[in-house]
Amino acid sequence: MENLSNVVHRTPLTTSMTFDRISGKRLYMKMENRQKTGAFKIRGATNKVYQLSAQDASKGVIAASAGNHAQGVAVAATKRGIPAKIFMPEGTPAVKAEATRQYGAEAILAGASYQETYEAAVTEQERGGSTFIHAFDDPDVMSGQGTVALEMLQQQPELDTILVPVGGGGLIAGIAVAIKTFRPDIRVIGVQTERASVVYNQYHQNGPSVLSKVDSIADGIAVKKCGSLTFPIICQYVDDVVTVSDEEIASAVVLMLEREKTLVEGAGAAALAAGLFQPQYVRGRRCGVVVSGGNADMTSLPRIQKLAQERMKEHLKTG
Repeated sequence: MENLSNVVHRTPLTTSMTFDRISGKRLYMKMENRQKTGAFKIRGATNKVYQLSAQDASKGVIAASAGNHAQGVAVAATKRGIPAKIFMPEGTPAVKAEATRQYGAEAILAGASYQETYEAAVTEQERGGSTFIHAFDDPDVMSGQGTVALEMLQQQPELDTILVPVGGGGLIAGIAVAIKTFRPDIRVIGVQTERASVVYNQYHQNGPSVLSKVDSIADGIAVKKCGSLTFPIICQYVDDVVTVSDEEIASAVVLMLEREKTLVEGAGAAALAAGLFQPQYVRGRRCGVVVSGGNADMTSLPRIQKLAQERMKEHLKTG
């Protein structure tokens, strides 16, 4: 992974007395929200771009992304000196689209969901011949994402569990392979939002394997179907897949702001929500939590605060 060291930050593994008290566990948060471009996605994108042959690179690259993969591909392509064209959903926050352009890529808004955006990008790739950089369903991308786990093991060798947010499955596939290769005793648990639980459904064989609609504050992991390459890896190496509510995710975002003075996006707070509010999934005492990104849409904060307040009211009623 020598190519990554020239581009990617080694992010900190932090702890919080408040979060340990709430969860009853020792939580170690891998702060990928402090990563270059604000998310882990740059790891996989960089690894893929630098694996390209000179011939493939000369064609330029194309990708589909809800935002974080877009920025990762843009930075990696610019570093290598090749053009990048990124397709993004029409509802992508303006800040993410603009950031992608500032990193050097052409950003094109197309499609109401990631799947529609992906299909538009594939059509353009077939027409123009650029090299496609998939957001998750690619061995080089998965391998790059797996460096998150290798760093976590170096920073805290005594972890017994790792909670990982799951969308298309690239991050958890890379992490699970890395963990089970070096430390098969560590449990790897995937976390999805209840409002986009396609991997949970497939893993437990309970519910649709393709969703017709997704709507969640965790937009970075709100996908309609899992990757065809990632899912078999998840089945082989991941110990469990669980879900959390949007209200729990919102509460985790608010707690990070209030207690740790740190902003994370919905997808970035999903694994933390499981650690804080569903600690029964963690059998051990030392739990790694992948805080996958911090590129929050500031206009979504009122909705997040409202959801967090609704959860608190319900908690007080039942508590």
